[in-house]
Formats: sequence, structure tokens, C-alpha cells
Amino acid sequence: MLSVAHIESHKRFFTFSFLFLSVFWVVGYFVPRHDAPLLLFSIALLFSLYYIICVSAKEEEITSWLLLAVLIRCSLLFAVPQLSDDFYRFIWDGRLLYNGIHPFAEIPSYYMQEGNAVPGLTPELFHLLNSPEYFTVFLSPSSVFGSMLVLKVLVVLAEIGSILLIRSLLHHFKLPLKNNLLYALNPLVILELSGNLHFEAFVIFFLLASVYLLVKQRLILSALLFTLAVHVKLLPLIFLTSLLPFLGFRKAFQFYLIVGITSIVLFTPFLNTAFLTGMNESLSYYFKKFEFNASFYYLIREWGFWKYGYNIIQTAGWKLALASATLILLFSFRRIIIKSAVSTQHLFTEWIVVLTLYLLFTTTVHPWYIVPLLAFSVFSNVRYPLVWSGLIFVTYMGYTATGYQENLWIVLVEYVTVLSFLYLDFRNKNLTLT
Repeated sequence: MLSVAHIESHKRFFTFSFLFLSVFWVVGYFVPRHDAPLLLFSIALLFSLYYIICVSAKEEEITSWLLLAVLIRCSLLFAVPQLSDDFYRFIWDGRLLYNGIHPFAEIPSYYMQEGNAVPGLTPELFHLLNSPEYFTVFLSPSSVFGSMLVLKVLVVLAEIGSILLIRSLLHHFKLPLKNNLLYALNPLVILELSGNLHFEAFVIFFLLASVYLLVKQRLILSALLFTLAVHVKLLPLIFLTSLLPFLGFRKAFQFYLIVGITSIVLFTPFLNTAFLTGMNESLSYYFKKFEFNASFYYLIREWGFWKYGYNIIQTAGWKLALASATLILLFSFRRIIIKSAVSTQHLFTEWIVVLTLYLLFTTTVHPWYIVPLLAFSVFSNVRYPLVWSGLIFVTYMGYTATGYQENLWIVLVEYVTVLSFLYLDFRNKNLTLT
């Protein structure tokens, strides 16, 4: 017979589960990104529930809360992404790949010209793209909704895999299994990955799998999974140098060699002049044209307006990228200089710092860019990524029904708050450089 305490515990679980799921469902299906008051109210409610659950959850309830996390993700399968339209580009690129054409070969508008038609690349899909003049999985040959649904299933499966991997790694590191809730139930993670179809879901899964295989002493398989993460997005390349003090020179060389050879093999079918030109133009656009929710760059941009009278992104973008690359290399190699080894658990802390350096110096920080920070933070006491995951939703305040206008005062409040919590993590030694 259940005690009064058990009955109250079950009532509490089902009450919070129902509220949490309901708000996610409303945001996922009905709240457009330009309705800032309703969106931010809903996000505030979600994070309030998230905080209460993470603080009060008991060890024996962890599995139930994780099942809820999976259920919420599944409940968003049929929701057309409300906060981002990037998935149309993913569908476009997937149909190109299915037809044997790499997305970097030509910009989308090329295929709308007479004589350049490709099956599945319709004018209707073209007009849904958010960047048809820029470069950037056969799923459903004619239905956009069908393609979206298949993509969502794959993302949810990757997310389930990540949750299971986090659980296994927490157990290996003898950390509280409750930490898994920090990632699994985080509103930013759920809405931006399973809700809005961003491929960080695959990056995180492959990186976690790579580290898990390192724990199991499976170096070759680990390197192969790391390569897959790189081929989803190039970003994981910034983590490679952190592996040198962790693996040592001999194993690190083997790891790098496997990643390099596998990358060449995977890219070989697409290696041609058009691909290389498109890749170069894509990177050039990223560092010389795109700007959104930046930190240090915006300060430098304002200085440029004051000194030169125009936006200096053409030169500032790549210089900031070079500065962050230099700092990342110095940070990673410091352990070799001071002869300090890195444990597998602390590898995630190293990656938190590396990714933070990248995000602080880049010209563009979309909300989903910080999701890997959250995944890595569950293995440490670092908590500023959690603060950032809530604050970064204020970037949606700039959207209107007809476009976007960024409010720099809001960006300033966001970064001052995040950097303050970053400082607290350093002061409390949750984050150290030694």
C-alpha cells in the first residue's frame, strides 16, 4: 500500500509533467517567433518549471523525468518549426545530395534558372529559403512536411542517444545521475533541436559517443565518430587540440590521422572546383557578412563606426576568428607546457572553455549555438551555460511579422549577465585554467 508521501510524490510528478508538456506543446505548435510577449512569457514559465524540477527531483524519479523528456520531444514531431526556418534549407541540401550534387556546388538561385532544374527543388521550396543567395538528406522526394517529419525523427533519435550517453558517462565519472536533467529537460535544447530541427543534435550525439568510446579505450571508433561530428558541422574541429594533452602525442597523432583520412574519403566524391569555391565562399560569407547576437564583435563594430564611419565586418570578422583560434591553441597547449594531464571528465570542461572562446569572438551567436555548452556542462559544476540558455531567448524580441531589428541594449544585458556568471564560476573554482 502506498504511503501518503508516495501518493504526494506521484501527484507532484504528474502535475509538473502535465504543465511542462502542455507549455512545450503550445510553444511548439502555436507561438510564432514574432509574438515576443507570448513567447517570452511561455519561455519564462518553462524555465521556472525546469528549475523546480531539476532542484526537487529525487534520484528514484530520474528515469521517469527522462522518459518525460523523450515524450516531450516526440510530442513535437508534427510541429512545423515556429522559431526557425532553417529546416527548409536542410531539405533543399538533402535533395541536392540525393541527386549527387553537393550543396556547395551552386547557390540555390542557380537551380531556378532554365536548364538547371533538379528534381525536388521546386519554386515553392526555393521561396521558403531564408538565404537563397548564399551557400550553406534525401528524405521525402516531393513533400516538404514529409521531409520535415523524417528529419525530426532522426533528431529525436539522436537526442535519445545523447541522453543515454550522458547517463552512461555520468555513471562512469561517478557524478549524480540527476545532472542528466540539466540537459534532457532544458527548454532551449528541446525547442531548438527537436522543435526547430537544428543539427547540433547530431554534433552532440557524435561527440558524446566519441568521448564514450575513448573511455572504453576504442580509439579508432572514437575518431570515426568525431569525424562524423565534423561532417555535420565543422565546429568540432576546434576541440581537436584539446585532445593532445589528454591522449598524449602518439595516440593524438593516431586520432588526428584517422580523422584526416576519413574526412578525405568522405569528401572525395564531392571534391571539384565548384565544391571548393562554394566552401570558400560559404566561410567568407560567415565571417564577412553574417552578424547576430555577438559580444566582442559588436563593441569593435561600434568603434569602427566611430572611427571609419562604416561597418568594418569585412576585416574585423576574420581577425576575430584568428584571435579566437590563437587563444584556443594557447589554452589547449598550456597543459603540455605545464605538463598537466587531462582526465576524461575534465575534457568536457576544456571543451566548455574552447567553445566559449569561439562564441565570444564570433560575429554570429544563434540560440542553438550554445546547446553543446549545456551538454558539456552536465559533467562539471560550471553553470553559466544554464543561465545563458534562458537569457538567449531574448534575441527573439527583435523579430516582427515582416523582419528583424536587433536591440543592442538587450544584447548588452544578455552578455553582461552571462559574463558575470562566468566570472562567478571562475571565482568559485567551478572553472579553472590549471
